[in-house]
Amino acid sequence: MASPDGTRLHVREYGPPRAPTVLLAHGWTCSVEFWAPVTRRLLSRGLRVVAYDQRGHGRSDVPRRAGYSTNALADDLQTVALSCVAEGDSAVLVGHSMGAMSILAASGRPAVRDRAAAVLLASTGCCDLLDGLRVLPVRGPRLRAGLHRVFLSAPLPLGPPTAVSRRLLKYATMGSAATPEQVELCCRVVNACRGLPRSRWGRVLGRLDLRANVPELSVPTTVLVGTSDRLTPPAHSRLLVERLPELVEFVELPGAGHMTPVERTDEVVGAVWRLVRDHLPTGGATLPAGGRETV
Repeated sequence: MASPDGTRLHVREYGPPRAPTVLLAHGWTCSVEFWAPVTRRLLSRGLRVVAYDQRGHGRSDVPRRAGYSTNALADDLQTVALSCVAEGDSAVLVGHSMGAMSILAASGRPAVRDRAAAVLLASTGCCDLLDGLRVLPVRGPRLRAGLHRVFLSAPLPLGPPTAVSRRLLKYATMGSAATPEQVELCCRVVNACRGLPRSRWGRVLGRLDLRANVPELSVPTTVLVGTSDRLTPPAHSRLLVERLPELVEFVELPGAGHMTPVERTDEVVGAVWRLVRDHLPTGGATLPAGGRETV
């Protein structure tokens, strides 16, 4: 499907067409494949799952230079929601990292708000991301922010996963308890991201400021974060918790890093399920498992 500026988005749908719907938005450098562990568990509970590749990621188009902005993220989320959630129906929206920022960016749009029964914001922030980054062990805040800006915007391709890249990715994005299988999944997904869109989105993240959008997210919202997150440390989540008008739960996962949907899939799915159960019209029903995939 095409976003308003013509950028084509790759969207996948799984599960029974009339089952309660969960819409997944992934983060920077990831793709729909990142959600595989979460998707499997949600399907086992009889839910319908919609996931899409953010522009410049996975199988979605790489946009023109002007197509990198929080407004573009909101346009894409709105496009998917309008296409995959029927008028009068609603879904639980789940965003990880930049995917959660997409939800915040679209929070004031009636078309998105009308289709959002509830929201989960995982491992994310709304502003001052460079100040919070803890990837590079540098003491001076100005030097650290400058080096992290370079880290976010570097356009070099990452290439196939190697032993070194796996170790670096685990250090930067995951907790110490992450398994080799979890590291492999994340490294494969992240390394597949093309260098140019990774760089341009990194620049957007470096100047992100969605503070004004947070109070507009006027639906039941859960915030989730790993206590060992180096990319969006818990202070970012606590700021959201202070400002969200309809907070229902704040989940801190001890020892987890930034990749919470992969590292702590059961806890993330549990938080999603509680939102489905409590806020979707048929969320409490006993639903058949199974379904279909459409691309």
